[in-house]
Amino acid sequence: MRKDITVAATPRPARGKNEARRLRVSGLMPAIIYGTGKDPVAVSVNPKEVNKILHSSTGHNTIFDMAVDGSVGEPVMVVDWQYHPVKGNLMHVDLLRIDLEKPIKVKVPVHLKGESVGVKIHGGLLEVVNREVEIEVLPNEIPEFFTVDVTDLGLNQGVRAGDLALSASMRLLAPSESVLVHVTAPRNDETAAAAAAEPEVVKAKGKKEDAAAPAGGDKKKK
Repeated sequence: MRKDITVAATPRPARGKNEARRLRVSGLMPAIIYGTGKDPVAVSVNPKEVNKILHSSTGHNTIFDMAVDGSVGEPVMVVDWQYHPVKGNLMHVDLLRIDLEKPIKVKVPVHLKGESVGVKIHGGLLEVVNREVEIEVLPNEIPEFFTVDVTDLGLNQGVRAGDLALSASMRLLAPSESVLVHVTAPRNDETAAAAAAEPEVVKAKGKKEDAAAPAGGDKKKK
């Protein structure tokens, strides 16, 4: 989703671990901008500004402007990022230049709405199988999320990717049969106990048959 946000960046002529460490000490972080047939550009950016975008409602699907060294901003999107494993601070990002006239591939979150009758009335379990769906869409038409209403879902019913209502330039890339959410039937205690005991019954039966087998079986091979 396109947002009216501009992040300033400074060209980064030097690379390497020492330079990256120096940048982070100064409150900046290394980043790389690439795509649309242009040469990659190494830059330094303010991690707080990018982190704010990643934690916004549109997350990494946010398209914003990157202004390098005071130039006119060009639309970009965060396609890869790295956090410190202990401190949790943002350490590096990869930024993809975006052609606003060409469709791009994105994964859009799935949000659930309502309370399933299969859960509320019949005691079923609502299971979320896929929390996002991959689509192809024009950059300016990327949805913030898809809403799936589960109110009418009964036992053993679900919603698949192909059931989503796509609009404008959206094209589904995920398999249409991919299950997003479904309601499973409850397992009562007796059924669960029987299922758990079944392997023991088979094992006991096998032992009984072994005990009943005639001795001297090896003699028959002679």
